[in-house]
Amino acid sequence: MIRKLSSGILILGSIMLISGCEYLRSRTPGDFLSNPFAPSATEYEQMGKEMEPAQVRAPNSIVVCRSHQCAPAKLSMSKEYVYNSLLHLFDNNNYQKALLCQADPSAHTCLENYITLPLISGITPTNAYIDSVRITDVIIGKGANKINLVLNYNVTYGGQTPDCTPSKSILFAKNVNHVLLEDAGYTCKMTTIGQSTVKTVFAIDYIDLDYGYIGGYYSIGVSGPAYGGGSGYMILRLPKNAYPLAPELKAPTTPNKKKQTNIFGASAIDSTSDRANIGSVQVFPISK
Repeated sequence: MIRKLSSGILILGSIMLISGCEYLRSRTPGDFLSNPFAPSATEYEQMGKEMEPAQVRAPNSIVVCRSHQCAPAKLSMSKEYVYNSLLHLFDNNNYQKALLCQADPSAHTCLENYITLPLISGITPTNAYIDSVRITDVIIGKGANKINLVLNYNVTYGGQTPDCTPSKSILFAKNVNHVLLEDAGYTCKMTTIGQSTVKTVFAIDYIDLDYGYIGGYYSIGVSGPAYGGGSGYMILRLPKNAYPLAPELKAPTTPNKKKQTNIFGASAIDSTSDRANIGSVQVFPISK
């Protein structure tokens, strides 16, 4: 009994020497008796404030880049044009993996090749990282200016990759200055206790149709046995641009036919030489 008491006093004394007076202020006698190494209620509250995701910043204007020229969309574009451009961009990159990065909102350049989410997993502080997302499906919504997406985020934390369900997301263009990507929440098994829910909001303010970049302010929250989240500015880098993959339209090929003449002795149009002249569709000018 004396040995246990002396060892407890030594442990308590070493903790006091290491942590100082702040350790004693934030703990009750019950904390010392139960688990002196566990964070106190005050420390949990402070960590919750530090990891609380901030509100998503609403952009004043969406910048759209096309033909290597960038300009605010509200000057010369409509919400339909922005919606159609995003639909074509995601449709070209369907079943592809897009990269995510923490970025600078002014220069639109990546600062890190991932985004970081501070978490509390059980009682252990850690970080979760998202570096890519796979586009599984792109569906045109029944409502106006809405795109339904199925996304699979690559989430890692503490050197582990949890099992996550696909995220059913909606890309909505309310007006030329309000384009939002959000989901109803997807689950990840980050602890042995149960599933944690991840919810994402992405306010888009930058669209580059030449290189397939989409930038905006994000807010990601995690709830459950592992909880936390983060916010900031990120760029979604798609492998393909928003332009048609095969822009040239060609007439269907037909077998060669012999030269025929009509009743006036003129050659018919289905000769081999004439077929070669109309091999590609040409809108203007139209030859007589």
